[in-house]
Amino acid sequence: MLTANDPSLHSWIQIAPDCDFQIQNLPFGIFQAPDRDPRVGVAIGEYVLDVYVLTQHGLFDMLDVEDPTVFHRPYLNDFMALGRTIWRQVRGRISELLRNNNPEIRDNRELMGECLLKQKDVEMLMPVKVPNYTDFYSSMEHATNVGSMFRDPANALLPNWKHLPVGYHGRASSIVPSGVPIRRPKGQTKPADADLAGFGPTKQLDFELEVAFITGQPTELGTSLTSLEAEEYIFGLVLFNDWSARDIQAWEYVPLGPFLAKNFGSSISPWVVTLDALEPFRVPGPVQDPKVLPYLEFSGSKNININLEVTLQAPDLPEEVVICRSNYQHMYWNMNQQLAHHTVNGCNIEVGDLYASGTISGPTPDSYGSMLELTWRGTKPLQLPNGTERKFLHDGDVVTMRGYAERNGIRVGFGEVRTEILPAF
Repeated sequence: MLTANDPSLHSWIQIAPDCDFQIQNLPFGIFQAPDRDPRVGVAIGEYVLDVYVLTQHGLFDMLDVEDPTVFHRPYLNDFMALGRTIWRQVRGRISELLRNNNPEIRDNRELMGECLLKQKDVEMLMPVKVPNYTDFYSSMEHATNVGSMFRDPANALLPNWKHLPVGYHGRASSIVPSGVPIRRPKGQTKPADADLAGFGPTKQLDFELEVAFITGQPTELGTSLTSLEAEEYIFGLVLFNDWSARDIQAWEYVPLGPFLAKNFGSSISPWVVTLDALEPFRVPGPVQDPKVLPYLEFSGSKNININLEVTLQAPDLPEEVVICRSNYQHMYWNMNQQLAHHTVNGCNIEVGDLYASGTISGPTPDSYGSMLELTWRGTKPLQLPNGTERKFLHDGDVVTMRGYAERNGIRVGFGEVRTEILPAF
């Protein structure tokens, strides 16, 4: 019996080989159309499959979904709350319906027209209602770069960094989907040569290339998850741009960490790629030395080979320019360890909680996942094709992040998270 990840699967829908949304992917999101209120959709090729319509035609009757209206909600949370067995049933059934040898939709022109919409004709919304948001700091290359810039290059990593996944709690209410602009934030800054702090728009606006996972099951306060149990609770992953105001952060972050420098906005891609769809792209992670404590131990390959790219489109440039290429496999701490550490003290998790990786940087300068690193704190500006340069981001710039995993001719991608920077009020 073929599984939903089988590389030999083909759909009756024509899909370009370089499309992110092959039949082996089937990510979930929330869309609305002129004639439809917000609801659950699945990406396939250049289309969105209206999952609620499938339930109305009895195509999910054989599944253990007692209330089909979970697919007629403005967020994925109620569907995710049904648990991993149901996630797999639904994704498996959709895979069956879209296979080239299945006539249930293929040979029903009226149903096909009702359940398939072009992605260009719909609006993608926030996929989940995020109750809580945590940002980790799990790329050793990124942490080393930042430590080298701001502290001692010989001791770039703080003493705790290789012993636990460092993280902090961020602001969930300002997370927005792709396409929603971000306005340049204001705050206090204090240049090194100034006697007093000043106030105004940040002069060092930055992106941070990240991948985030979303939990689809809750735990009770006082309980914890092991690294082995973590995957039962993780629904899927999204691309994540955790915007940062570097000059505001430099002044405010001692002693408690970033505040106004980070809480003004973060951007996510609208399609949630399930953890199951990413299974074929597992790879070993970096060797962790020193040996981790028992609650952080894991077995098997827990990193994922996801190619990541950041482009910049300046207002006076006709085309976007690639400024970074990195990979999620570089993460020192994997998501199993992050969730185990997050809950080891009894912290409860909720459906829809979002956990970002922290900036993902690779070993070479062109793989650094932020302007801070790409320009080395502004000392090595990026040269753009029109002769202008960037130390940090300007108003009107558009930053786009893309990501995909690829193996044996199968591509499982995330689409993009695209954001324009607006001037400060």
